[in-house]
Amino acid sequence: MSIWTQRTMDAAEVNAVTLKLPSPSGPIAHGRGLGRRRNNSTSATSQPSPQNFMLWACWTRTQRQGWTASFTGHQQWLSEIDIENDEAFEEHPTEESSSVNLLLKDSLTEGDDHNEATQNAENEELEKKNSELENNPDSLQTNSIDKPRRKKKKKKSRNNASDTQGRATDDIDSILQEIQEPNGFHFQTRSLNADTKPLLYVEHRNLNPETELKRYFGARAVLGEQRLRQRHRTLHRSTWLTTPKHDWPRYTKTGISMQLLETKGGTQHFTFEHSRDYQQAQFKFLDAVNSMDPNNILALLHVNPHHIDSLLQLSDICQMQEDQEMARDLIEKALYCFESAFHPAFSLTSGNSRLDYRRAENRSFFLALYKHMIFLEKRGCPRTALEFCKLIRSLDPDRDPLCALLMIDLLALRAREYGFLIRLFEEWEFHLNLSQLPNFAFSVPLAYYYHSQRENLSENERTQKLEQAKHLIQKALIVFPSVLMPLLDKCGVQADQAVLSHNFFGFEVQTRQPSALKQLVALFVGRNWMLWKDAGIMTWLEENVKEVLRRVDAKDPLVQESETKRRIRYQNVPRNIYRHIILSEIKEAIATLPPEVTAQPVMGYDPLPPLDGIITYTRPERENQAADGNTLSLFFRSLLPNFNLQEEGRQQVEGEGAEVQHELNQGVNRLMAAMRDMLANIRFQEPPQEEHQDGDGEWD
Repeated sequence: MSIWTQRTMDAAEVNAVTLKLPSPSGPIAHGRGLGRRRNNSTSATSQPSPQNFMLWACWTRTQRQGWTASFTGHQQWLSEIDIENDEAFEEHPTEESSSVNLLLKDSLTEGDDHNEATQNAENEELEKKNSELENNPDSLQTNSIDKPRRKKKKKKSRNNASDTQGRATDDIDSILQEIQEPNGFHFQTRSLNADTKPLLYVEHRNLNPETELKRYFGARAVLGEQRLRQRHRTLHRSTWLTTPKHDWPRYTKTGISMQLLETKGGTQHFTFEHSRDYQQAQFKFLDAVNSMDPNNILALLHVNPHHIDSLLQLSDICQMQEDQEMARDLIEKALYCFESAFHPAFSLTSGNSRLDYRRAENRSFFLALYKHMIFLEKRGCPRTALEFCKLIRSLDPDRDPLCALLMIDLLALRAREYGFLIRLFEEWEFHLNLSQLPNFAFSVPLAYYYHSQRENLSENERTQKLEQAKHLIQKALIVFPSVLMPLLDKCGVQADQAVLSHNFFGFEVQTRQPSALKQLVALFVGRNWMLWKDAGIMTWLEENVKEVLRRVDAKDPLVQESETKRRIRYQNVPRNIYRHIILSEIKEAIATLPPEVTAQPVMGYDPLPPLDGIITYTRPERENQAADGNTLSLFFRSLLPNFNLQEEGRQQVEGEGAEVQHELNQGVNRLMAAMRDMLANIRFQEPPQEEHQDGDGEWD
């Protein structure tokens, strides 16, 4: 009978017997170095390995001195097991030796050889005593003298076990180090820091503005009002983009869902989808916008409180009425509705989730994120706004529909994330040419200057940062000379006479620059001028301006090269830059937009939609009301800047009716032109005054 069969058959009997045995005196290993046995009993349901079974047999053999006389009948059975174990050990001596050595090599250090030799010597002495006890069965009595000695050995073995565990951990580290050296593998044992994280990595805790406000004002000042309302709050879903407020309506199904389109190149492409009921609400919203009555939008929100475009459009109306609190609340509610519809695989922080701005259903999410970012920046939370800016950029990095790069430098400087801005410029300059944008050309040297003022830098590092800042700011002044004078005027600083009299920074440079560059300069100056008002910054800027003038007088080749590049570049402005300027609400930049952009209607829920947009459903065509409506009402509608008669009468009559429609349009146009001339020529006659009217008299 084999060892496995013998163990399975007699497990219940052995367990019944071992219940009567005293506690083990200590871990005693087999003489051949099989290791330590720590468990006192073995489960009958588990299938032990041959090594564990032989260890158990050795343990029973060394504990015979503590047995009672009633266990004498099992002594012969244990001897048979010992014989079978010895035979099995002699049949496979090489295989067992190799496996044991491998186990010890992984768990013990070389310094344990002395302990193993000492333990083997103790095992040999115990075997001799056991053989003497077997020859004298009368002496099988419980020896009380040996108990303290056995307890002492047990305590010693525990200490040895803890020491061995510590040495085993050190040995594992050394083994991993040996593996790393020849093969070049590196095991990451520390968390990611700011230098190893991806540039567009978003942290959940930084998406909450309360995290930033707590650092400024303390948790008691920020959470004081919320603690008073906790008892009466409405339960909402937990979200990352915004914190639900207690007075918001309870979330229900909004009709918006997110679907996974495809996965390619390690990125997942998602899209939002509208249900049939939500599409009907969208059509009603378009009718409310065309009516030019905000009350219609309010009525729609009363029926559909989670309609996204209504929330965005009403937020713009509240902002025009200077109700900033309500405008911000509506944007946060829109973000809450979007996040409640996220796909389970959609991630805000990984930077691998994509949304195509060309799809009409996705644009509202981009706009809600952008407007929320603007509110956060105005609220004094630039660090939180920077996280949202990175999120907007990561959703569609190829097209960058809202031009997050034109604002990310301002947020990084205001949040004092100088290292992030410097790293972004160094890593993206090669393939994005960030130095061609005025905001990066001037913000990066400013980041180097601020970074050099930190106290934890050595003198050598401080000098290197200042030299790099000096080099980049002089290059920016040479490449974009039209930035200096508007920046000084915005800061209220009078330029030096040497600068005013020089042609390089004169008025001629402002007029000769291309229109596209003029828009970028106006956007940068109107947004970043507050960062340059500091007296130390102005002194540093003045020193570099004088150095630039010396280089210009010395005919530096960079001057002529930069002038040539300015004439070649900045010819056509991408549509996303126009969209960014409109959303920025900076008057100086909006004034530079061309007529083809300002002439077309711009709606807050979808400003300048992409020309290659993807439309999944269309609004049903309506009957033409321009010809059937009142001529006077049509005239007043023509006074609106976004009026287009062809758009009003796009439903044309086929066949013979087309000619009639064309004649009618011409007649309406002539009538409107005549009415405009009549209104322009109207002169109100001043009321006659009496000749002898007193000075303090009143009109009748």
